[in-house]
Amino acid sequence: MITQAYTDITLSALNDLRDQANTAVVDVRDEWEFDEFNIGGLNIPLPDIRARKAELLPYTTLIVICTNGVRSRVAAKDLLRQPEFQGKIIYHLHGGIIEAED
Repeated sequence: MITQAYTDITLSALNDLRDQANTAVVDVRDEWEFDEFNIGGLNIPLPDIRARKAELLPYTTLIVICTNGVRSRVAAKDLLRQPEFQGKIIYHLHGGIIEAED
């Protein structure tokens, strides 16, 4: 049962939050997409999110992003289902990084 929810944020809010201590931007797109265009952060493709969750444990705040917000929403929900992430603050970039290209 999910006892915590993620928070949708805008691109401008992401830019304000990303520099706070213990915060990681997690781009869940495939590696080739990240290589083609990114706004920084850790690239952990959605299919690898559980296998690589140890990389995220040191952070208290996670901002999950993707191209249009679909995969990052799945990732945010998946992280919240795992006990290790119950005490963490999880943000989801609503609309994805396509906003950044405009």
